[in-house]
Amino acid sequence: MPTTRSDRTLRLIEKLGLARPRDLERHGITRSQLARLVEDGRVVRKARGIYIAARHAPTEVHTLAQVAKRVPGGVFCLFTALRFHSLTTQSAAEVWIALPEKGRRPRLDHPRLRVARFSGPALTEGVQVHRAEGVVIRVYSAAKTVADCVKYRNKIGIDVAVEALRDYSRKRRGGANELARFARICRVTRVMQPYLDAIA
Repeated sequence: MPTTRSDRTLRLIEKLGLARPRDLERHGITRSQLARLVEDGRVVRKARGIYIAARHAPTEVHTLAQVAKRVPGGVFCLFTALRFHSLTTQSAAEVWIALPEKGRRPRLDHPRLRVARFSGPALTEGVQVHRAEGVVIRVYSAAKTVADCVKYRNKIGIDVAVEALRDYSRKRRGGANELARFARICRVTRVMQPYLDAIA
């Protein structure tokens, strides 16, 4: 049985993982073709401007993939990065993302975002790149995240920062140099030391 244009479009959406209409337009697929696939139940609209194949199997970082698709310049930070690195038992209702000081605040209907403004090396250093569901996900490394949590302890809670320090020290015994490096970058070396002494 010959493949139809709809079949080819569906295969492309499956390959992309999370697709935006502009991604599909680059491949000659119109918004009306996409609308027909949604109407047929073969494609699902996950959020404004984000589409997936109905049989798409979401990963545990599906929400992050959605945000990264809509905000490609952002870096996941603080609570969200802690969860990504399994350095906290707490969860946050929002997705935390770092943007430059003057970066435009994204408008997402879902999920809710908390934007942290970073600049200089605190914005650019320690960024890890992962791929999930066909999307590039940028997240701060575990050591950078812990240093950020100490810096923003008044915003996220001192208990969260201390738990992150404790978990990092326990799970990454060889990571003291990395942690010290990012403490310097985030200018929290003196603030962090008493907490490190307390959990040693």
